[in-house]
Amino acid sequence: MKVLIADPISKHGLSILSDSGLDLIIKADSSLDEKLSAAKDVDGIIIRSGTKVDNKMLQIAKGLKVIGRAGVGIDNIDLVAATRKGVVVMNTPDVNTISAAEHTIALILTLARNIHLGHSTLMDGQWNRHNLIGTELRNKKIGILGLGKIGKEVMTRCLSFGMEVSGFDPFVNQDMFSDKEIKISGIDEVVSESDFITLHMPLNKNTENLFNFERFKKMKSTASIINVARGGIINESDLARALNEGVINGAAIDVFEVEPATDSIFFGMEEVICTPHLGASTLEAQENVALQVADQMSDFLTTGAVSNAINMPSISASEAPVLK
Repeated sequence: MKVLIADPISKHGLSILSDSGLDLIIKADSSLDEKLSAAKDVDGIIIRSGTKVDNKMLQIAKGLKVIGRAGVGIDNIDLVAATRKGVVVMNTPDVNTISAAEHTIALILTLARNIHLGHSTLMDGQWNRHNLIGTELRNKKIGILGLGKIGKEVMTRCLSFGMEVSGFDPFVNQDMFSDKEIKISGIDEVVSESDFITLHMPLNKNTENLFNFERFKKMKSTASIINVARGGIINESDLARALNEGVINGAAIDVFEVEPATDSIFFGMEEVICTPHLGASTLEAQENVALQVADQMSDFLTTGAVSNAINMPSISASEAPVLK
């Protein structure tokens, strides 16, 4: 059986696949046309965020059985088309959690203490210490939108700073949390009361452009927003307008509507910190997602076992032959 490696994964991940007897077609640094050509005769495809498995690729990959997403987000996979073709879609939902949560905290601290401006002005030979007075996180209100694994880790870290935490998630309620940890409220209440707002939700039809100019107007003028989730949840042109007009104070953006984002409306804006989708870019996360997706892919193709699938239930190796 053949597996197309369309995005980079670690050597240990590749070893798991090859040791399972799978033939690897490595096209991580190839063009889209080369990836499409290689997909014609494969049983599995492994991707990160750099490759899209759209309907075109699915039509070309006629023998495809499984897509492995080394990471959490699956917005670069046409899930409906894959499901209609009977292609199993798996992701690795747990291994990026700490890295994404820590990057979120790093961006919040950078915004609060003007670290980005301090660095850039000092590199230009300017000692602007008195113009870059920041704010403490203690006693500030943080609104966490999306209380899955990453959102909960962010909550834990914010509590350690002495922040007051509120949150919104349509799938949770106050009974799931201690009142001393977090106050669960409606989205508009969270947005209007928070000093910092951080997003931890998938991109879908319900969350696309969730933050437009009208929602920015509900935020405090001193508030900042952080997005380490998915580009498209924030309307980028509306955010730029909100910052330029002083509707809100600042933003930290790790994900963009179009990636790679080598050009952006935010570039050059002092109120915005931009990072190139670094939420999961730690040595630990890179290694762990590679190992997990490789294990899941090899288990599925060699035994039929299914784990962390988006479009079907999990199945053990012993159950697979019976249910096939």
